[in-house]
Amino acid sequence: MAKLIPATERILRARKLIQQARDLPVPQSGLGKSDFSYIAQVKDLLRQARDMVKFIPQTAGVSVEMKAEVKRIYEEVEQAVREILY
Repeated sequence: MAKLIPATERILRARKLIQQARDLPVPQSGLGKSDFSYIAQVKDLLRQARDMVKFIPQTAGVSVEMKAEVKRIYEEVEQAVREILY
């Protein structure tokens, strides 16, 4: 059985995934940011970041600060999508 990951660790991992998406090199082919493989990799990393914190707000005993942190993660993901893909 998989071990549970604490909420603080999940938030740190989500931030690492967002940073990985930002650090992903843009392909030098003629397509650049329009390369489907690049777009898929970026979207997959950002989806993983979202999924990492998705259930934290519904967990019993989670502080208001932690819920606010999750909300900031969602905002960071949306900002990363705008910065990277558009």
